[in-house]
Amino acid sequence: MTEAPTPRLKAILICDQIITEVGTNKKSLIGVFEIINTPNFPCIHPFLALYVKFTEAKGEYTFKLELLDLNKNLIIGRGEIPKPIRIEDPMKTTELVFNFRGLTFNHEGEYEFRLFINGKIFAQKTFLVRKIGRIEALERGY
Repeated sequence: MTEAPTPRLKAILICDQIITEVGTNKKSLIGVFEIINTPNFPCIHPFLALYVKFTEAKGEYTFKLELLDLNKNLIIGRGEIPKPIRIEDPMKTTELVFNFRGLTFNHEGEYEFRLFINGKIFAQKTFLVRKIGRIEALERGY
């Protein structure tokens, strides 16, 4: 059996929410961001979503996701799609949506989502969690 080709990444974005339209399967990405502002730590982020879009895939693929604390070089979260996904047409794009509730960030710094396809790192998305001052937090409604 030949190994499935490595797909080509088109997009990886962090959002507040992703809405999938019934019938068309179109995605609406709401509140795309790369920085989480918080007035204190630990910070519990109520909800976020990760959007991944790729093409040039053909065959069977497994998907695993890790969340890393880059400052401590520590994996703080993991998840995977339980069953392999079979993709037949390499000309079409494939979209994945990962939803997260209650992620805890214990300190300010850089964090990263890493997506593995068939056991190999395929895509990475780094983002920042930073502490903001009391006045700025009040202005932003935190």
